[in-house]
Amino acid sequence: MKPLNATQDDYLDALKANSQVVVLGPAGTGKTWIAATYAADLFRQRRIRKIILTRPNVPSGRSLGFFPGTLEEKFGPWAAPVIEAIKERIGTAAFEIAVKNGDIEMVPFEVMRGRSWRDAFILLDEAQNATPAEMKTFLTRIGEECKVVINGDVSQCDLRETSGLRTVIHLIKSQMLPVPIVEFTLNDIVRSGVCEMWVRAFEEVHC
Repeated sequence: MKPLNATQDDYLDALKANSQVVVLGPAGTGKTWIAATYAADLFRQRRIRKIILTRPNVPSGRSLGFFPGTLEEKFGPWAAPVIEAIKERIGTAAFEIAVKNGDIEMVPFEVMRGRSWRDAFILLDEAQNATPAEMKTFLTRIGEECKVVINGDVSQCDLRETSGLRTVIHLIKSQMLPVPIVEFTLNDIVRSGVCEMWVRAFEEVHC
């Protein structure tokens, strides 16, 4: 995996050296893609046993309950960017087998309580939409031999209450916890010039 800018390079270094990483920044910077690809590589090399994907259920439209199908089928649209990145890395057939065997698992917050994970890569996407209580639940599921990425953009919080991501950032900084925070900026957008144009446009009107 070749980084496209200095911040991506810092992100990869943080992933290699730490069991937990918080990554922040706007859309199009590669935050999710790098985490998913790195997880797929660890899984393919059998350096981890499982990949756990999760994100808070705060959609801008209909909730998960309105979609037909199993829990995985309901959760799939929200996890699509991560799933596609993993499929590209390990192949569609290997991905489907891993999901069937429970080695790649999508775990909505609604069913997280009581779970525990070990020997896994755990990606929490859209973390800005987790409440402080949800974030505590997530972080206390983590067992031995896990690598955790908490990924979000605090400027895009859809909650009416305090973001759990902001709480985590405050705790890391105030208590000097050994968790690196990697922060992308508008200058790090690599998806496309169109993406950068619109992110900057919305940033100007604070939307």
